[in-house]
Amino acid sequence: MFKEKTIVVGVTGSIAAYKAAELVSQLKKKDANVHCVMTKAAQAFLTALTLRTLSQNPVVTELLAEPQRWEVEHVGLATAADLFIVAPATANILAKVCHGIADDFLTTAILATKAPVLFAPAMNVCMYENPVTQQNLARLKELGYFLVEPEEGDLACGSQGKGRLAKLEHILARAEELLVRDKPLQGKKVLVTAGPTRESLDPVRFLSNRSSGKMGYALARQAHLWGAEAILVSGPTDLAPCPGVHCIPVETAEEMYQEVMKHAADCRIIIKAAAVADYRPKERKEEKIKKQAGELVLELSRNPDILAELGRRKQKGQILVGFAAETEKVLDHAAEKVRQKQLDFIVANDLTKEGAGFAADTNIVTFVFPDGSRKDFAKMSKDEVAKAILEEIVMRMDKE
Repeated sequence: MFKEKTIVVGVTGSIAAYKAAELVSQLKKKDANVHCVMTKAAQAFLTALTLRTLSQNPVVTELLAEPQRWEVEHVGLATAADLFIVAPATANILAKVCHGIADDFLTTAILATKAPVLFAPAMNVCMYENPVTQQNLARLKELGYFLVEPEEGDLACGSQGKGRLAKLEHILARAEELLVRDKPLQGKKVLVTAGPTRESLDPVRFLSNRSSGKMGYALARQAHLWGAEAILVSGPTDLAPCPGVHCIPVETAEEMYQEVMKHAADCRIIIKAAAVADYRPKERKEEKIKKQAGELVLELSRNPDILAELGRRKQKGQILVGFAAETEKVLDHAAEKVRQKQLDFIVANDLTKEGAGFAADTNIVTFVFPDGSRKDFAKMSKDEVAKAILEEIVMRMDKE
């Protein structure tokens, strides 16, 4: 999403300015073209050399400095920008932009740009709660500017309350939303399942699988970016919640079944990416199972087949997509599953291929359709696979 996008990062005079360095670093890792602008006060907290090294571009610190190229530089940067991020944004910068004051490079460029401008405020709690600041924030929203709310906690001044710079992942997530101009899923509700389920044997042991949840989380995140109201029902994972996505944590297959069925009827699109345990122990021991002299025999009961039940309940116009992670006869098993469970298509992947399947950041998939046709894809990141799945869904919706 950030690849080859021009992002202007404005840094103002707050103790949180040091976090701008990590923000710039993360944007560069996402292949963005980053330009930094520092106010005079910001330079008391962070050096231009740091941001120049991380951004690999000159850092603007003066309004009337000699330009790097033959143009009015603040206008040139304002025109080139796909997005402005002001982080941290002080009460001073918010007030100046709110009232159209352009007395330095950053405020001048913001007034000159037509790109979205995202403010991430950071300041003392009393300054943040001051009615003047709150009026300025409300007015900025009315004027079409965007905000990432600060967090509550311990502040550098020794106070406690709202005023800490938002987590960088929240700033990046909001920035990503603003870069996606086309919203083909606007007004649609999308349900995604992700991760493994766990079936307890005793208080310390459980049956599960190797699913990391990365594919499902990528789908929920992309659906949200495309304008959908995204609901993510997730088994236990180490992944951070997706900002903007309604995440419902579950543990067992039965819990996932209950949550999915609770929301399914209201969703236009359902994507079942979770690796649900097919079986659970017939009996869960209340105490830890002790080592025995002989073999331990476990009796298992069948878990509900969530995807099959969704297929039986499928409503007219609803799109249902499943996954088939296999180790042999991958396409044959996928073709059988897509017909049996009344899916619009299934995403098949061979777990034996390098770069595919659980825990990896990439996947190699084939879309298999009920009529026997298929689409093969080369190895892609899971974000790219998510986009391909949603593109297929949007194309099918457009044909209806």
